[in-house]
Amino acid sequence: MGWQAKLKVDYCVENQRCVARHEHQGPLRILKSLYPEGDQVCHNILVHPPSGLVGGDELLIDIHLQTGAHALITTPGATRFYGSAGLTALQQVHAHVAANATLEWLPLEALAYNGCQAHNQAVFHLAPGSRLIAWDVTALGLPHADQPFAEGQFQQHLEIAGTWLERGLIDATDHRLLRSPLGLNGHTCQSTLVFAQGSAMDDALREQVVELARELCEAHPLRLQSGVSSPDERVVVVRVLSAQVENAMSLLRSIWLQWRHQCWNLPAVAPRIWAM
Repeated sequence: MGWQAKLKVDYCVENQRCVARHEHQGPLRILKSLYPEGDQVCHNILVHPPSGLVGGDELLIDIHLQTGAHALITTPGATRFYGSAGLTALQQVHAHVAANATLEWLPLEALAYNGCQAHNQAVFHLAPGSRLIAWDVTALGLPHADQPFAEGQFQQHLEIAGTWLERGLIDATDHRLLRSPLGLNGHTCQSTLVFAQGSAMDDALREQVVELARELCEAHPLRLQSGVSSPDERVVVVRVLSAQVENAMSLLRSIWLQWRHQCWNLPAVAPRIWAM
């Protein structure tokens, strides 16, 4: 058996301030709530002290936002899925966002080490009137350390319940997927950024969200490896392929900051931990 860890976080508004209350089992918790942009937005850093998962480990994260709450959650570093002798390492996130609540789910990248058996799942339940910006960044192996992703599997599950679902299996032996121009084309980092609401966006907002993302993609060095689509009137999706995490992250952050500033009328405030 691996290491089992659970974290439950509840956000609510008290005296015009967004407050987080949490309970945990095992090595998984959030640090002190921070308010770099005022009382309305609660910033939290999710910490897993072992700093990585091996076969059999499970991280179960349950997030609830009550009406009017606004939470921004990130991590201090990459989530590392280490090599396994056969057991699967699981990270599972379930987030429930109530009406008129806002969640920004912005963890740093998931690193799939050679030989890992990993399942990374995030499911978001959005009530009518809720808002979400979330991203997922996956890096395969450590190519700059001459440790390619040559063995193992990485399963990905991203879902906005009832609206949008993406599931995939990256097998290190699937060279057609990893190397083909119709697959990852040799890129070792794949990223997804989502802007979503629990209700349909009006046409003007949806067009603004798409155009802001497209303009930033077109101006970025990864313009040929990025794209923007809106598969549903409640969702806009940005996809990016890259050889390095840093390049993908720079593009995702620029789009995220513009979205929150132009579409939500919020300042371009990045979590302090990213600058350390």
